[in-house]
Amino acid sequence: MIGIYFVSLHAKMGSMQRYFFIIGVFLMMLSVNAGAQNNTSSPYSRFGYGELSDNVPGAMRAMGGVGIGMRDGRVINASQPASYSVVDSTTFMFDVGASAMWSNYGDAIGKRNKANGNLEYLTMQFPLWKYIGFSLGVLPYSFVGYDIKETDTTAVHPYSKGYNGEGGITEVYGGLSFNIMNWVALGANVYYMFGTVTNERAIVFSEADFHNVYQAGVIQVSDVRFRYGLQFFHTFGKHSFVLGGVFENKSKLNGRFSQVEAVTNDTVKLMNQTDGFELPMMYGAGLSYVYDNRMTLAFDYSMTGWGNVQYAIDPNSMRDRMKLSLGFEYCHNPFGKRYVERMPFRFGLSVADSYVRTMSAKDFTVSIGVGFPLRSAATVLNTSLEYGHRGSKSTLEENYLRFTINASISENWFFKRRL
Repeated sequence: MIGIYFVSLHAKMGSMQRYFFIIGVFLMMLSVNAGAQNNTSSPYSRFGYGELSDNVPGAMRAMGGVGIGMRDGRVINASQPASYSVVDSTTFMFDVGASAMWSNYGDAIGKRNKANGNLEYLTMQFPLWKYIGFSLGVLPYSFVGYDIKETDTTAVHPYSKGYNGEGGITEVYGGLSFNIMNWVALGANVYYMFGTVTNERAIVFSEADFHNVYQAGVIQVSDVRFRYGLQFFHTFGKHSFVLGGVFENKSKLNGRFSQVEAVTNDTVKLMNQTDGFELPMMYGAGLSYVYDNRMTLAFDYSMTGWGNVQYAIDPNSMRDRMKLSLGFEYCHNPFGKRYVERMPFRFGLSVADSYVRTMSAKDFTVSIGVGFPLRSAATVLNTSLEYGHRGSKSTLEENYLRFTINASISENWFFKRRL
């Protein structure tokens, strides 16, 4: 419903009104993320910087999260900066996405359900010159959101434990891409990262003779990082191929960690750490094949070197994260007269490691999706549904459904009419 509202409102505006509309939504997204809103209730987000986001657009989430080898003029692909140069020389593109998630958690004690959702990302893309594209947006880097309670009434001294976390890291990015010799594209993103993650835990005893303990840790982040992209692309008749790669170098992270502990009205500051934080090296490769602009097959592989970064809060607590994604899309006829012929149908699979050593569970997902063209094949309302599973009942099992909706709007803002 959010995407439909943005599309209908945007269609009624003049050129100048559209610019103010884009700026207003952009500022709204900044305020939403700065307000520590998030899209998770998973206990897995308790560790590290939280649950990481791969920042693929809504259309590609239905394809298992592929993106490195994708080059589509109808989609803003912020995960691959080399893809921006595919934008048409007269087109302004705008994409806003929201998601809702229902999760079921189970362990040896029992099961519980959680539901949450929110606006998630905003991106825009437009040409600077022929074969040169620029993109700007607000994206999530990580989400934190959990509330866990444990009670033991059979212990010699009955007690209850509570774990609570909220916040996340947001990033504002700008990216530039250009073509070389009509078959190579280079690109780069610069990200400004900011946000606060709060993790709290408490132990409360039933007996008044025992002191209750409360502890809170806060991570604050404010820094810049870069991503570089490369794509080789060529078309042979009805067959198109794209081979892509992305890279991020290992770098220091301007992070601050503070921790306090209170024991029955007596507060002690335990730590104030401003050094010893790093961001990992990341590299990935992707390949896509498109037949006659109707059928797409894509595959992605990425590796993030979390095992080699400094994390002062808990050294040696992280490990390398590998992710594999496979995606498929079919559209019978993008310019067909019948509406169903213009609808893209998508399917995907993915598997990813946890980047935290203590949570060794892999994240398996299966996704499906469909696009609903509005006024033209270039303006589409995309929906996707992901089913995910990780962990086991012996530790913590999580099964979730995530519904994503995004409005991908394309307008000929830079078209010059002849008199």
